[in-house]
Amino acid sequence: MISIEKVFKQFDKKQVLKGVSFSVKRGETFLIIGRSGAGKSVLLKNILGLIRPDSGKIIINGVNITQLEDKALQKVRLQFGLVFQGSALFDFLTVEENVGFYFYQHTKDSKPVIRKKVKDTLALVGLEGIEDMYPYQLSGGMRKRVAIARAVIYNPDIIIYDEPTTGIDPIAVDKIVSLIENLHNQLSITSLVVTHDLEVGLKIADRLAFLLGGRMIFEGDKASLDATKDKRVIQFLKGSSAGPIKEMEV
Repeated sequence: MISIEKVFKQFDKKQVLKGVSFSVKRGETFLIIGRSGAGKSVLLKNILGLIRPDSGKIIINGVNITQLEDKALQKVRLQFGLVFQGSALFDFLTVEENVGFYFYQHTKDSKPVIRKKVKDTLALVGLEGIEDMYPYQLSGGMRKRVAIARAVIYNPDIIIYDEPTTGIDPIAVDKIVSLIENLHNQLSITSLVVTHDLEVGLKIADRLAFLLGGRMIFEGDKASLDATKDKRVIQFLKGSSAGPIKEMEV
């Protein structure tokens, strides 16, 4: 579903991505882990076509998006649902207007039709009867679930979760993890999860990759992770400051 092949990206004289390669299978939940500043956000922006790599290929569902013009790229982006780190809800819009934003902006569907879609999708994420509330009236966990509802409402092929559990309490974290698992099972969506919270990531991932210093130093399943002898990966798993990864290696 997603194939990243030797992607390089440089800003000024700083090489951020240094030949990154990995692949995500259709229907798989794939985890990308790494320290803050390791290049995860830049990698995401390349996958979404928001920025273009200096070299390499990014193939989404068989299409190399690095060669597309903007109009064709927009069509590819519609295959993605994106859950932002801070939820990124519009505070001046109701929950219904947030979740149904795509339909209100880009279709001629009537308000009752869109409202029905929104209600059904909110029920899917365990939120009912909140259509007329505003984001500021919701808890952090509820805002995150509204953001997930907005991402899945138009049935994307791929959902990207950018730090899906940042800024919410442990009980809400558990609910979000269960929700991601349930949506994956119900909708058979390909999921790409980017986080530095390894405990959360391992609960939901089929396979994972570790990004360090602009390079993927590990890709595999959980059994391969448990068996790795790479001291850098082991240090990250332990959360230890002692080891081959130094403070400035991001």
